[in-house]
Amino acid sequence: MSDIFPVGRLRSDFPILSREIYGKKLVYLDNTASTQTPRQVVEAVEDMYYLHKANVHRGVHTLSQEATEMMEATRREVADFIGAPSTQEVIFTRGTTEAINLVASSFGQLLGQGDEIILSVMEHHANIVPWQLLRARRGVVIKVVPMLPDGSLDMHAYRSLLSPRTRMVAITHVSNVLGTVNPVAEIIRLAHEAGAVCLIDGAQAIAHIPVDVAALGADFYVFSSHKMYGPCGIGVLYGRRELLEKMPPYQGGGEMIGHVTFEHTTWAELPFKFEAGTPDYVGIAAFRQALAYIQAIGLDAIASHEERLLDHASRRIAAELPQVTVYGTAPGKAAIISFNLGNAHPYDTGMLLDKLGIACRTGHHCAQPLMAALGIEGTVRASFALYNTIEEADAFVDGLLRIAPMLT
Repeated sequence: MSDIFPVGRLRSDFPILSREIYGKKLVYLDNTASTQTPRQVVEAVEDMYYLHKANVHRGVHTLSQEATEMMEATRREVADFIGAPSTQEVIFTRGTTEAINLVASSFGQLLGQGDEIILSVMEHHANIVPWQLLRARRGVVIKVVPMLPDGSLDMHAYRSLLSPRTRMVAITHVSNVLGTVNPVAEIIRLAHEAGAVCLIDGAQAIAHIPVDVAALGADFYVFSSHKMYGPCGIGVLYGRRELLEKMPPYQGGGEMIGHVTFEHTTWAELPFKFEAGTPDYVGIAAFRQALAYIQAIGLDAIASHEERLLDHASRRIAAELPQVTVYGTAPGKAAIISFNLGNAHPYDTGMLLDKLGIACRTGHHCAQPLMAALGIEGTVRASFALYNTIEEADAFVDGLLRIAPMLT
């Protein structure tokens, strides 16, 4: 691929980017919440509904066989994309949240009173609440890794929290608030040395940096399609086969069974043991196009482009907006800027930016414990993706310069 990132050509694949908001050209900077979807993925959804719709894995007729093959082709692509040794280790869910709940519920049944689970202060609620529910059911103990002033994980504290009772470490790969890229390979290695298994929440990493679950040594790795230019309602759980085989099913129903009587039921082989009911095979099949889209551009090229945008906007903010406080300054952070404009409420800042056509996220970002650690109620968050431009980064900073006198 050329050293010049083809952002202009790529933007033509996203019709929504030509919209106007309040008469202003849309600047979409809410990519951490959800990326936009290229026409190739939308057309794949349309194609499935128009030409290939039939329930998967259950029919001998042609349409069912076609739909099944298209769904399973995506499973093969996902396994290749993340370096999974086997497609049997790739389980489709409704999203990262369900994938974490699956592990907490199913693997959690193997845990008991006093077993310890380590989380970090920067976790999304989806990687906190399921473990709290498990604590209420099984009596496990939750420990929390703090962070350093720049938003880096306190690895010294992490090491000190590991103990012979540690059974699970569940940590985000990239903070959805701070942009911090955690040293997950080291986190996993230390967990394994302590005899624990490790779940990595990759929702904010998977579309931005290369991930090889085998090289990382991950026991579980979870992510969502809608944060990587794919359809909503599709998620992935990667799990090591030997762990998945030990875990009881998460849900019961069609597809996940081997044989059923009223006296006893046996389970299907992996991965179907954890895929009860009719899946969103339309979305799963279309997800393959999102993976192909990312791979055609290259994750390294995407990361470099996003880093340029982050660096440009960050430099301008530092030089021109001293009243802005940025949260998360760890080296090598992802292209996320969480900030507050003086003492202005994040909602007010976000609302005024919206009037200028600039879409940012406001609030606690499903990370209230992190906000408490920062001593704030929320932030404004701008996040970049492959289709954003330097001009949009400038429009964002210029927008802040325009509204700053109104709020500070």
